[in-house]
Amino acid sequence: MEKTEKIWMNGKLINWGEASVHVLTHAMNYGTAAFEGIRVYQTPKGRAAFRLREHLTRLLDGCKVMGIEPVFGGKTYGLEEVIDAVKVCIRANKKVDYVKPCVFLSGEDVGLNPVGVPASLYVACIYMGSYLGSASSGAKVITSSWHRPDNLCGPAGAKVSGAYVTSCLAKREAVQAGASEAVMLNLTGHVAECTGENIFICSNGKIYTPQISECILDGITRKSVIEIAREMGYEVAETQITRTQLVTADEVWMTGTAAEIVPVTSVDGRIIGSGKTGEITEKVHGRFHEIVTGKDPKFGKWLEYID
Repeated sequence: MEKTEKIWMNGKLINWGEASVHVLTHAMNYGTAAFEGIRVYQTPKGRAAFRLREHLTRLLDGCKVMGIEPVFGGKTYGLEEVIDAVKVCIRANKKVDYVKPCVFLSGEDVGLNPVGVPASLYVACIYMGSYLGSASSGAKVITSSWHRPDNLCGPAGAKVSGAYVTSCLAKREAVQAGASEAVMLNLTGHVAECTGENIFICSNGKIYTPQISECILDGITRKSVIEIAREMGYEVAETQITRTQLVTADEVWMTGTAAEIVPVTSVDGRIIGSGKTGEITEKVHGRFHEIVTGKDPKFGKWLEYID
């Protein structure tokens, strides 16, 4: 990750090093925050944020789930105001390929009660590069001993900070085992998702991905890939996936804003397919890259131009 120059905080651009909060900030102690990650791509028309409106709608939906009123610095923010804030921050920085807006309870209270605690919004821009390494080399994945939290444990479908504690534990487990990612099973033992990515498998030319009711995040890259794959003529089923189906699949790949599309070449020491990026994975990835870099006007609605 490369730092940038400016961060947007509650209506003002501040220097990177000045972006700080108190040690008793409610969100830091209790995970009371909602956040997003948004990729920024270079296109023939300039920089563009991928599906910016969908991401920021989900951010505000996360605020609703958490019961956080979008009032920051005394001003109420709707979707258009948050979009403007993100654009202002991107324009204020030179080298940006990833944006992280976050709404968090910023009051300095000790105790779990979130009612009446003031909130803040920050927008941070960075240059991330490749999150999980080269898409051509493939990723080694393990099945985590930590399960994906279900809907009775918390808002499994919302992108809220506290829900990612389990993801951090699973990620640590993967890295310590020499893998780059971990896949988490849900309460019923079905494949749910990875620590920060949705997952797809391909068997006999058909694509499968866990359905929303499997306690997964309704990923925006996931939805995009489903639409792209169907447009390419592939059959895509949103369904239940077992661990056996995962390790015996012809191809496996992960999707996410940070990860984009990354092939999986081994799961729990078992080689997937030929052990190399599969043909369908490669074709879908190539089509996705064309779209996000502005080379297909058919999907121009997915790009929000910045400059």
